[in-house]
Amino acid sequence: MSFFGFILLLVGLLMFIKPQVFWLLTESWKSNQADEPSSFYLWSTRFGGVVFTIVGISTILASFLQE
Repeated sequence: MSFFGFILLLVGLLMFIKPQVFWLLTESWKSNQADEPSSFYLWSTRFGGVVFTIVGISTILASFLQE
């Protein structure tokens, strides 16, 4: 289960630190005219990154405490 937590942690850090890269990977191909993400997209992606990071750390800690 800690592997899943590690993946969540990595994705969360990517979303928080580099939301533009996350946008390029997930959203840029959906629009022909979008050159960059909106400020709301950047804010919501960073917020989601914090949530993913917290859940990832919690999952890793829970797997260690379970043993």
